[in-house]
Amino acid sequence: MKIYTKTGDKGTTALFGGTRVPKHHIRIESYGTVDELNSHLGLIRDQDILQNYKDLIILIQDKLFTVGAILATDPEKTILKNGKERLNIPKISTEDITRLEQEMDLMNEALPPMTHFVLPGGHQTVSFCHVARCVCRRAERLASALNEIAPIEPHALVYLNRLSDYLFVLARKLSLDLKANEIKWIPEKQ
Repeated sequence: MKIYTKTGDKGTTALFGGTRVPKHHIRIESYGTVDELNSHLGLIRDQDILQNYKDLIILIQDKLFTVGAILATDPEKTILKNGKERLNIPKISTEDITRLEQEMDLMNEALPPMTHFVLPGGHQTVSFCHVARCVCRRAERLASALNEIAPIEPHALVYLNRLSDYLFVLARKLSLDLKANEIKWIPEKQ
């Protein structure tokens, strides 16, 4: 299989289902940002962190491929006239969302209460988490904007929202694990 197809040389690309749209279409921006997020998660997974974090990140990366597939699908091409699904696209389940919540709850048990915002940084691995969190928020904003134009599967939006929360808690937990200095943001008095 060749990587280059030349079909996008005029600035369009195909969605699942075959519909061609401009490469700057919000649907492309949405799933492209999810792909960017997935790459950042790979960078976190490549760090010297506990295996249980790595295992969950692999699971999250798999779910992000599912979110990307949902976002990359032309909604008009998913259902046949007889009501059956034309494209067999996986779904994000409530269990996928619950898994992130449970992992956050476990990590939060070991963390000191949060009394202030914290400045991103303190350790390279922690910084990678914060970058991924920001990219996740951007993916969520784009998916939300797309949802206003063409509704998407609701669990995909919820998953992105919960994942950004997870990445914040993971950054805090890694700060603790790595004995990194967590700097509180205290606004200057005017």
